Amino acid sequence: MGNAHDGDDVRAEPSRVPDDVLVYAIGDVHGCLGQLDGLLDRVRADADRQPDGMQRSLIFLGDYIDRGPDSAGVIERLVSLSMPGFSLRFLIGNHEQAMLEFLRDPVSGQDWLQFGGVATLASYGVTALHNLDDPTHLALLRDDLCRCLPPSHRVFLENLAPLAIVGDYAFVHAGIRPGLPLADQNQNDLCRIREPFLGFVGPHEKRIVHGHSISPFPEARHNRIGIDTGAYAGGPLTSVVLHGTTIRFIQARADGSRSGPSDAGPNR
Repeated sequence: MGNAHDGDDVRAEPSRVPDDVLVYAIGDVHGCLGQLDGLLDRVRADADRQPDGMQRSLIFLGDYIDRGPDSAGVIERLVSLSMPGFSLRFLIGNHEQAMLEFLRDPVSGQDWLQFGGVATLASYGVTALHNLDDPTHLALLRDDLCRCLPPSHRVFLENLAPLAIVGDYAFVHAGIRPGLPLADQNQNDLCRIREPFLGFVGPHEKRIVHGHSISPFPEARHNRIGIDTGAYAGGPLTSVVLHGTTIRFIQARADGSRSGPSDAGPNR
C-alpha cells in the first residue's frame, strides 16, 4: 500500500482513543462483498494479535450499496455479521439515504437510480428497468423492491446512525460543516458534504474519520482521516485502526491481495 497522505498543519496534542480501546473503521463498501469479506478476515486476524482485555469496536461508515456487484449480499452480510468480542456500529451514507427516499417516494427519490440504484435493484432481482421517468413505472419498481427486500434489510437500513464518537474521534460518512458543533450538525451534511469540509485546515471539535470522497490512498490529516479508496472502482477497501495515539491502515483488494497493516506516520 502507498503511504497515507498527511496534512501540513499540526495539532497541539495528538488525537487518541482510550488505551484499552481498539477501533476499526471501514470505508465505503459499495456492493463489493468479496473485498468486505477479505477485509473482515484481516480485521479479525489483526484484533487477535492485540493484548487480551482490549475493547474492540468496529464502525462501518456507510455506502454499503450501489455501484458494485452485490449490494444485497453486502447488506445480508452486515445484518448477520458475527464478530465475537467486537461492538458493532453501522452509520448511514448518502446512498442509503437515497434508497430510503426511493422506498418512501419513488418519484421524489428517482435520482437514486442515476447514481447506483440500478445495480442495487438488480442485486435484489428487480430488473424491469425502463421508462424511469414515468411515475407509474417508478411506483411499480418501488413495489417490486419492497417485495424482494428482506424485512431484516429494511430494518437495518432504517436504523443506521448518523454519527459515532470514540475518544478524540468522530465517525461520519462524508464529513461535517466546519465551525458548527457536532451536536448541531444536520444529517444531510454528515452524509453528503465535500466542501468546505475537505479543504478546511482548522481544527474540529473532534478529528473526523470519514469516507464518501475517493482518494487513491487513505488521507491522514491533522483534522480528518479519509478512508474511501474506491473499492467499487478498482481500488482497495480500507480500514483505519486506532489505538491510543497510533493510526494504521489495513486493506483488501478485489483480486484477493491484502495490504497492511501500514502506519500512517505521526499522529498529527
